[in-house]
Amino acid sequence: MRFLHTADWHLGMTRRFLGPEAQARFADDRIQAVRRMAALAADEGCAFVVACGDLFDSNHVDRRAVARALDALGAFEVPVYLLPGNHDPLDAASVYRTHLFRDRCPPHVTVIADSTPISVAPGVQLVGAPWHTRRPGRDLAAEALQGLAPDPGVLRVLAAHGAVDALSPDPTDPSLIRLDPLRHALFSGAIAYAALGDRHSAGEVAGEPRIRYPGAPVATGHDQVNPGTALVVDVDASGTSVAEHRVGGWEFRRIEARLGGIDDVERLDAELESVPDKARSVVRLALVGTLSVAEDARLQEVLRHHGDVLAGLTVSEGRSDLSVFVDDDALHELGLTGYAHDAAAEIAALAAQEGPRQQDARDALRLLNRLARPA
Repeated sequence: MRFLHTADWHLGMTRRFLGPEAQARFADDRIQAVRRMAALAADEGCAFVVACGDLFDSNHVDRRAVARALDALGAFEVPVYLLPGNHDPLDAASVYRTHLFRDRCPPHVTVIADSTPISVAPGVQLVGAPWHTRRPGRDLAAEALQGLAPDPGVLRVLAAHGAVDALSPDPTDPSLIRLDPLRHALFSGAIAYAALGDRHSAGEVAGEPRIRYPGAPVATGHDQVNPGTALVVDVDASGTSVAEHRVGGWEFRRIEARLGGIDDVERLDAELESVPDKARSVVRLALVGTLSVAEDARLQEVLRHHGDVLAGLTVSEGRSDLSVFVDDDALHELGLTGYAHDAAAEIAALAAQEGPRQQDARDALRLLNRLARPA
């Protein structure tokens, strides 16, 4: 048996660090990733597709996002099973209960509404653990596995959504998926594979290749490991094999730079210039060091240029500690005299002091440098 395992499409997601053009591209690429998965399922001969939660970013995404999602789902040639997750639970306001979804949903697409085993192929069952509320207060996966006895003639796949306790920083969360019941179900033969969703990083859980997160098909943040994938899973009585396939092209990159002079600024410029597929790359900078006013002015030019080209460019305030120094030589280079020179000296003093006016003073110095620098 071969099937496609995916999760966390988050259709309708917005990102505050993306401008309107990049946001539109981000939204469209999420839809295109769904279409690529449809082609992948056909090319790989998958019998069905299971999408393990958070297919929509919320139950309140706009109508266009739902309509485009349904159109993309129509590209699949095999049955697709959608599991509601914590972002799109099957509650009274669920996107899956809207007239648009019910009227336009392709006939080969099924929303998993409960844990009743679904026959997806001869001798193959899918057991879901759908979310009906954003805070269920219990382990839905373990609940779905209760009373599920091994059957020598049946292979079962569990579809669940949530954080596994072995990977969670909050082990007291009652909705965590407990690892022990999953392992027991696997080793007893009650299930052959646990298809999970929630983590946007792809990978197996606790060294067990039969418990997997596929990751988000399009990356959504800087903390994810190996996103942009979907899994083609082969399961039979002898074992399980999983192959990762790239379906998404966005990259979220961190760059840390220590700046101590103009050469360091130019090296940062070159590194940003080398980022591939800039239109689909979001960069977060951590900048540490000390620059002169003129060097800082050049840095701002670099940031403005690459901010216009990249999908997103931000400087992490929590991880940055960049100081700008102003001495008499720097003030002299501005070519200011009289009152203007005295005002610049006062602004420079504020820029060198910690306090609520420091950032405004630095911005004022940058503006002075741009206005006073010889053409």
